[in-house]
Amino acid sequence: MLSTLNAMNRSPVHGGLVSNSLVYRYDPQRSPDGLLGLEGSFNMCTFWLVEALTRAGRVDRSCLELARLMIEQMLGYANHVGLYAEETGPSGEAPGSFP
Repeated sequence: MLSTLNAMNRSPVHGGLVSNSLVYRYDPQRSPDGLLGLEGSFNMCTFWLVEALTRAGRVDRSCLELARLMIEQMLGYANHVGLYAEETGPSGEAPGSFP
């Protein structure tokens, strides 16, 4: 599990899925899905990663600081009634549905 967390936390340039503290479901450059447009980060994946980081049993400061930073940034993407869209787009917009 720790190896998976470490691999995910790399930037997409280095094979990971995290960019600017947001988690992508996959890298469309490496795994083309045939859909037009840009893939946004998947908000549930970001929340799941924060949870996994806090439950991983790693109490080193960098791991906890990363989880704190990620959740604080995610809180800023809620809409005016506190809901999150399925995705966060490259400019912070909320494409997709509201699950």
